[in-house]
Amino acid sequence: MKKLEDFADEINKCSKCGMCQEACPLYKLTGNDCAVSRGKFVMLDGVLKGDLKLSKNIEKYLDMCLKCGKCKDFCPSDIDVCEILNTAKFECAKDTFHGKIIKLFQSRLFFGCTIKIWKFLANLIFPYLPFAEKNQKKDTKLIKLLYFKGCVNEVFPSVANAFKKICSHLDNVEIIERNFECCGLPFLSSGNLERYEEVKKHNLELMNCEFDYILTDCASCESTLKGYGSDPTPENNSKLFLNAAEFLAEQKVKFSFKKPVKVTFHKPCHLGNDDFLKKLIDKCENVEYIKMKDYDECCGFAGEFAIKNPKLSISLAKQKAENAYATGADYILTSCPACVLGLREGFLALGKKSPKIMNVVEFLALAEIE
Repeated sequence: MKKLEDFADEINKCSKCGMCQEACPLYKLTGNDCAVSRGKFVMLDGVLKGDLKLSKNIEKYLDMCLKCGKCKDFCPSDIDVCEILNTAKFECAKDTFHGKIIKLFQSRLFFGCTIKIWKFLANLIFPYLPFAEKNQKKDTKLIKLLYFKGCVNEVFPSVANAFKKICSHLDNVEIIERNFECCGLPFLSSGNLERYEEVKKHNLELMNCEFDYILTDCASCESTLKGYGSDPTPENNSKLFLNAAEFLAEQKVKFSFKKPVKVTFHKPCHLGNDDFLKKLIDKCENVEYIKMKDYDECCGFAGEFAIKNPKLSISLAKQKAENAYATGADYILTSCPACVLGLREGFLALGKKSPKIMNVVEFLALAEIE
C-alpha cells in the first residue's frame, strides 16, 4: 500500500498549467482553486515539505472532489489525481475517531449485514415476480459472461433481472455469477484503503475461473475493476471488461416499442465510452434519441460527495436536470445507479416533473424482444 510520500514526484510533475480548471465541474461552478487538482497539489506539496499538516481543513478540500477523473484525462503530465487524493485521504483519516467509525461501518461484517438487511426489506416492499425464460439453444458457441452485479443489484435487482430477461432471448450466452463483494469504490473514496485491498483480493480470487468477459451494468464498478492492477486473466486485457449495454449492442437482437418514445442519455463520469449507444438505438423500433446539452458532465451525486458537499451536489444535479428536461425526452437513460439518484436529486431541486430515469438495460427490457 503506497504512502503520500511515494507520490512526491507525481505531485511535482504538476506544472500548474490550469488545464484541470477547464475540465473540473467543481471549478466551473465555484471558481475555487482548492476545488481543482492543482490547488490540492499545492497543499499536499506543503505537507510533504513539512510546511503544512494534514488537517481537517485540508481534508475538507480532499473531500471536495467528484473523483470523475476528467482532470487526469486533460492533464499533459498524465497525473493520476484520484489515486493521490485517495492516499492523502487515507493518511488524513487513519488515526482519527471518524476514520475508525468509517472503518467499522465499512467492515466486511457490518457492510455485508447492511446489504442483507436492505435486501430483505426491499424484497418485502418490492417483491420480484420472475419472468418466463425461454429455452435456449445450445448449438452455437457459448459466450461465458462472468457477471459482476454490484451492491445495488443485490438490494434492487431490477437491472440484473432486465439483463437476464434479454439474454433469455439469446441462444449463445451463459451467465456466471459468483459471490463477489463490493467493487471497493466507496472504500477508496473514503480513504479506507485497507478495506479496498481486502475486497480487491477477494474479487480477484473469484475471477480465477473460465469466462470470456467480465460484465457489469454499472460504469463505476467497471472502472474500479479495471483499476485493480492485478491480472484477473492470463491475458490481462482490458477488453475483457464489458458493460451490459456494450455487450447487447453487438448481439443479434432487436427491441420493438409499441408506441413512439423519446430518450436522452446521461454519460456517467466513469464510463469509458458510449459508442454502444447509437448501435442500441438503431436496434430499437419507435425510439428517437435526443442528445442533451453537456450530456457527459457530472450529475453531482458521486457517492459520499453528495453527503459532504450537499449544496455543490444539488447545484450540479439541478443543472443536469435542466439540460435533460430541455430535451422533452420521455426517458433519461444512463448506466450507473448512482447517476440515477443524482438525476432524481436534480429534478427534485428543479421542481419539475421528471421523465422516467433508468439504466439503459432496464429500458430495453420494456420492449418486445426479437
